[in-house]
Amino acid sequence: MVGLLGPNGSGKTSLVRVLSGVLRQYSGGARVCGEEVRATPQRELARRVAVVPHDARVEFPFTALEVVLLGRHPHHAGFAFEAARDIELARTALARAGAAALADRPLGELSTGERQRVLFARALAQEPRVLLLDEAVSALDLRYQVELCDRLREIAAAGTAVVSVFHDLNLAAEYCDRVLLLHAGRLAAFGPTAEVLTWARLTEVYETEIYVDVNDLTGSLVVTPLSSRARRALAAGRGPSPRVD
Repeated sequence: MVGLLGPNGSGKTSLVRVLSGVLRQYSGGARVCGEEVRATPQRELARRVAVVPHDARVEFPFTALEVVLLGRHPHHAGFAFEAARDIELARTALARAGAAALADRPLGELSTGERQRVLFARALAQEPRVLLLDEAVSALDLRYQVELCDRLREIAAAGTAVVSVFHDLNLAAEYCDRVLLLHAGRLAAFGPTAEVLTWARLTEVYETEIYVDVNDLTGSLVVTPLSSRARRALAAGRGPSPRVD
């Protein structure tokens, strides 16, 4: 599981758009499943890559189940109707996303967090080899953030490549095996999470003092932006030194 990190405007969403084939005009190269994105037909790419956006508005009065069934369309020729297997996959995806009870409700009546779970289910129904998430957990309550990230870890362990944009550095530190850190549209660092999320690098990229420590319970890193009061305490030697390695 890979986390995409960086300040606003660093290029995280643009990278997701490139990898998903939405943005086809880009410099350099971008390969998914070994093939150049711009040379891959969109339907073929949609069979391999699913995206969970930050939020999505559906103008038509679709139910949650109907929205999830849209994830099956890349696997059909033309405008073929869904088969019984598609409906079964869609309902299973809703259950895995913790949204089974929402199946018959119109998407427009759902809260932001409920919509996110439905969009996650749509991506699961797509049966992708690569799952991209653009800040998909940011609108969720803590319970559902943890449940979604737990599910993402399971999906990654089962062989699907999971790449997720995170604003919450602590969620990324807890769940991601590797992180890609962007700054001003360029790669600042890429590698194992503990090697990338250092005090010096995060302070430089996010342009504010950041304290990095280790969670004694999980062994994961804990990332804390420092208030002016905390910075004064550190400068006066009244607190622990930041982790710099």
